[in-house]
Amino acid sequence: MTMGRRVSLLVSASVVVAVALTSLSAWLMTRISLYSELDEQLTRMATTISPSVAADPQNLGGLEASSLAATNTTLILVRADGQVTTAPGAEVTVTTGPQELAVARTGIGVKAHTVIDSQGVPVRIVAIPFTSDGVHYALVTGQDLTGTRATLGSLWIVLVGTGVVGIVLTAIAGYVAGNSATSPLRDLSLAVHNVTTTEDLTPIRIRSHDELGDLAVSFNNMLSSLSNSRERQKQLIADASHELRTPLTSMRTNVELLMADQQSHMLPDEARGEILDDVAAQLGEFSSLIGDLVQLSREDAPPPRPEYFDLSDAVSKAVERGRRRGPNLNFDVHVEPHLVLGDEATLERAVTNLLDNAVKFSPAGGTVTVTMEGDTVVVSDEGPGIAEADLPHIFDRFYRSDRARNTPGTGLGLSIVAHTVTSHQGWIKASRAPSGGAMFTMYLPRAEPPGEESTASS
Repeated sequence: MTMGRRVSLLVSASVVVAVALTSLSAWLMTRISLYSELDEQLTRMATTISPSVAADPQNLGGLEASSLAATNTTLILVRADGQVTTAPGAEVTVTTGPQELAVARTGIGVKAHTVIDSQGVPVRIVAIPFTSDGVHYALVTGQDLTGTRATLGSLWIVLVGTGVVGIVLTAIAGYVAGNSATSPLRDLSLAVHNVTTTEDLTPIRIRSHDELGDLAVSFNNMLSSLSNSRERQKQLIADASHELRTPLTSMRTNVELLMADQQSHMLPDEARGEILDDVAAQLGEFSSLIGDLVQLSREDAPPPRPEYFDLSDAVSKAVERGRRRGPNLNFDVHVEPHLVLGDEATLERAVTNLLDNAVKFSPAGGTVTVTMEGDTVVVSDEGPGIAEADLPHIFDRFYRSDRARNTPGTGLGLSIVAHTVTSHQGWIKASRAPSGGAMFTMYLPRAEPPGEESTASS
């Protein structure tokens, strides 16, 4: 059973219960009101004619059946000894019971209830006590309930008919409303099934601006992110395949030359050594590329558990690596404590990549400057710098400017830096240094452990 049908059934069941209780309550209250009014009317009538009957109990005060029939009233006199007197000429008789006799004997109380007359018609009777010449009587007045019950029957038909019509209309409205309310959920379910079976990431239509509409918007955002991730994955595979083809082709050519030389021995030792050096260099470049690809493959993986650490320590370690890789360069380093929340290893690698880039392009005897000030880390060099046309693409994967095409590298280092900094709620930008070289400005927000924040605030 669909959710729309369940909603319709629930609404219909609720309406059935509400209509039934309301109709029954209305009918019972109307019945009680009509009977109470009839009892009061019969009591007033009995009270009004009781003095006349008390003056002549044998003839019921001169009241005849014909006069009573005009008002559809029944009159009976019950004596304390059980003798019953009815109006002369009455065609319909009503049998009294112990309740009326008890009123006559005790002389107190008013009894009202419903009995059946000799013709099988329900009659409402009321008995009141009175005394005549020391004899106790109960004067019983009654009235035909046919009209009253017809009114109650008509009311019951109206209530039931109205209730049934209301239930049907409510069920239809509930079904329509349920289908309308669950339509976004059906669209979402179909979209999920479609994505599972066809891998089609077409967004679904937004039908409303309520919670279900927000759910559809979130689902469309998820599809968009998934589509972008898929495109990035395809692009990464295509770019990686292109970048891997060059070192593999070179290595294959060199290996084939070495294998052919095993039989011909035509290559001199110097040429063989150059080929082996080239193979070693290609293996190093290949290993570096594989390492960068592994790093990028973790882009969508859950980040390591963040910890508080001093960024200056990570920068200092990266500078030590840079000194070893550029022994003929000068390093002007200024660091200061800067507590951040994140993964120290990945941030250290990001700074190392920036320093590797500076070492690669700096001339012999040049200076690499590393400055930490506030929330920023600035790395600059005295190399040829970055062309204005290359600045918008400098952090793209596998992007290499014309100046960098003949230098070693994979074209992934700066992309890894940008991803690492962004994942730590920071940003990085590239520009030209005052000396003309490249300058990278990296922003990482300062973080304080909760305990220290509360201590500082106090």
